Amino acid sequence: MKTIGLIGGMSWESTLSYYKLLNEGVKAKRGGLHSAKIILHSVDFAPIARLQSEGKWEEAAVIIKEAALSLERAGVDFILLCTNTMHKILPLVSPHVKTPFLHIAEATAKTLNTHGAHKAILLGTKFTMQESFYKEVLNAHHIEVVTPDVKSIEIINQVIFQELCVGKIETTSKEMFLKIIHDLKTQDESIDAVILGCTEIGLLLDQKSSNLPLFDTTVLHVNEAINHALNQ
Repeated sequence: MKTIGLIGGMSWESTLSYYKLLNEGVKAKRGGLHSAKIILHSVDFAPIARLQSEGKWEEAAVIIKEAALSLERAGVDFILLCTNTMHKILPLVSPHVKTPFLHIAEATAKTLNTHGAHKAILLGTKFTMQESFYKEVLNAHHIEVVTPDVKSIEIINQVIFQELCVGKIETTSKEMFLKIIHDLKTQDESIDAVILGCTEIGLLLDQKSSNLPLFDTTVLHVNEAINHALNQ
C-alpha cells in the first residue's frame, strides 16, 4: 500500500472527511483491520484565507509548497491538496516538488466522463466558480461548465467561509443552494450534473437533496487516491 500525503486544514472541517473516507475506503477494499497509510500536514487556514482575499496567491503558494516538501521528506508516495480552491496555485508548487499530486478536478472530470455527464453546474468558492483554473480541466475532458449569477456566487461564497468552514450547517443555506441549482436547471434543461466543487459543500448537500446527480469532489478525490494507493 502506498503512503498518502494530505495537505489539509483548508478547512479542517473537510479534512476530517478526507481522513475518515480514506480509512473507510481502504477498510472496505482490504477488510479486517486495514486502514490507510496517511501522513497529514495541516496548515493554519486563517493566513491563507487572508492571502486569498487579498489576491496574494504567490505568497499562499509558498505555504503550500513548504507543506508539500515536508510530506516529501516524510516519504509519501503522492499528495492530495484537500481543497478545490488552492489547486489554483498548484502550477506554482508542483515544479518544486518531485512527489506527484493527484488533481481534484482531474478526478472529478474522470468520474463525470464515466457517468456520461456533459454539462455540469459548478458550485464552489467564488475563485473556483469565476476563474478558469478549474473549468479548464473540466473543459479538457469535454464537460461544459455552468456557474450561477454574480449574486448567487456571492451567497455561496459567504456560506462556505462564514458557515461551512467553521462547522455551521444551516437549513436556510441548504435551501438557498438547492434553489440556485433548481433555477439553473430550469433555465437550461441540458444540465445533467452538479459538481460540489468545494470540499465543504458535501457537508451541506447530499444526493437525497437533489434530483440532479451530485458529484462530491471530496469523495471523488478520495476514491482516486484509494485506487492509486492500492494500485487498482
